[in-house]
Amino acid sequence: MQWILIFIFSAFFLFTLSTTWLRKSRKYESINSVASSYDSWTNDRLLENLWGEHIHLGFYEKPRLKKDFRKAKIDFVHELVHWSGLNKLPKGSRILDVGCGIGGSSRILSKDYGFDVVGISISQEQIKRANELTTNNFFCRFEVMNALDLKFPKGSFDGVWSVEAGPHMSDKQQFADEMLRVLRPGGVLAVADWNQRDLQQHPLNLFEKYIMNQLLIQWTHPEFSSIEGFKNNLLNSPYCGSSVETSNWTRYTIQSWNESIYEGFRRPSSILKLGIRSLMKALREIPTILMMRWSFSKGLMQFGVFKSRG
Repeated sequence: MQWILIFIFSAFFLFTLSTTWLRKSRKYESINSVASSYDSWTNDRLLENLWGEHIHLGFYEKPRLKKDFRKAKIDFVHELVHWSGLNKLPKGSRILDVGCGIGGSSRILSKDYGFDVVGISISQEQIKRANELTTNNFFCRFEVMNALDLKFPKGSFDGVWSVEAGPHMSDKQQFADEMLRVLRPGGVLAVADWNQRDLQQHPLNLFEKYIMNQLLIQWTHPEFSSIEGFKNNLLNSPYCGSSVETSNWTRYTIQSWNESIYEGFRRPSSILKLGIRSLMKALREIPTILMMRWSFSKGLMQFGVFKSRG
């Protein structure tokens, strides 16, 4: 009898979770829907409490490497800085962080490299929280701004940095143009993003179409570009001053998807102290995280990094 009750409860829980996941998707409708999603994720402090101030993927030099998830995220910043050549810029260089979140990367760039950083996000709540977390010891400031319409003059920055912001952009060419427009001649561009495989070379089957659609509508993404596709966006920009180099870092970042879930078990109080609503919200994200993990493992998604000069 006890096992029957456990089975019924488990089945009911899974049914409720899956129904909530399907009914309460966060489909991209406009830039305002992106802002609204990030306002919500910031206000409840769930991601910050669970994953720290840097909410992007981490860097793992070897498969199944045991490393603190938050340290892996910091390591990712340093790896991208050095791969892109951003570390060769002198202290005091002006850096634009496009899609800065709550300022985790911006503060690392300021503290460890001596850069003067401006972070932008479409989310007012993210910018508010970024300012709260940033003390006077950092040369950082944060502004609410649309990445497709940057309010800076041409050539304003020595470096432009963007991590995992591209999937939220409805116009990838405009995204590339604006980042390169505000980059000074000879400045450094460093971008890292979730990319789909080249669908012209390898079209989606029916199952993959379903998975891809869920990855779009669950996290407010209008579309993904391929690594080659966004490379062409950069090369086709009238502001591109040099060649564009890319690399696929899937093998270094894929472990992050599992770690994103494991953190809930390692730090249960970070979720439980926020209440039952946050617990359900955390559980609700698990199917999408697992879909992301599967998609990256099968090559449907790829983690692309890009570097260029203004």
